[in-house]
Amino acid sequence: MAGSSYGLIVICTWFGLAGGYVGKRKGSSFTMWFLISFCVPFIGLLTALVYRNEGKELRRQCPDCGRVLLLEDTVCMKCGSELEFPDVAIAPGSRRSAASSQ
Repeated sequence: MAGSSYGLIVICTWFGLAGGYVGKRKGSSFTMWFLISFCVPFIGLLTALVYRNEGKELRRQCPDCGRVLLLEDTVCMKCGSELEFPDVAIAPGSRRSAASSQ
């Protein structure tokens, strides 16, 4: 009986590592996806695979502090100002160039 419980822990750990890796590659939290995939092994990994890729989301720049945020953010996490929907969105590939010009 003890051998099978160790096997289950090993399988859950591998699913957790795989889910965490996939989540991290998509721009999300490794720890969050590790815990989800560890607790619900197959479904957690499958969910991490079909989850949106945050690296491909449109961005916007805060008018007050200049921080680049996701388009759907309504409050800047750096300065706390409320954001209106922008007229211009930043493409995902140009995110680094906008952030490096600050």
